[in-house]
Amino acid sequence: QVQLVESGGGLVQAGGSLRLSCAASGRTFSNNFMAWFRQAPGKEREFVAAISWSSGDTYYADSVKGRFTFSRDSAKKTVYLQMNSLKPEDTAVYYCAAEPKTYIYTDKYNYWGQGTQVTVSS
Repeated sequence: QVQLVESGGGLVQAGGSLRLSCAASGRTFSNNFMAWFRQAPGKEREFVAAISWSSGDTYYADSVKGRFTFSRDSAKKTVYLQMNSLKPEDTAVYYCAAEPKTYIYTDKYNYWGQGTQVTVSS
């Protein structure tokens, strides 16, 4: 089993920044990727970013490219999502995920965190 615990959400004004963290515990991942997804009220959960645990290669949704940065600390088994230049449309519950079943961009992952609320005021 793998447990994921997110932290770092909150309320911020447009143009501000937040950093989300996701700490992993339990057994070693059977594959290599972790990701962030988000879900706004009344909308489907959508891909935000993914990272290869071994190489550090990152992948971003077009909507966040250039504003968000996904990084990892292997020693702490923790990943981070640095979110800059936040917009009201970034408001959502953000979820950390591990072990994609298929493609990293789809929300078919074996493990999910509980979610953390990010609210961006205009």
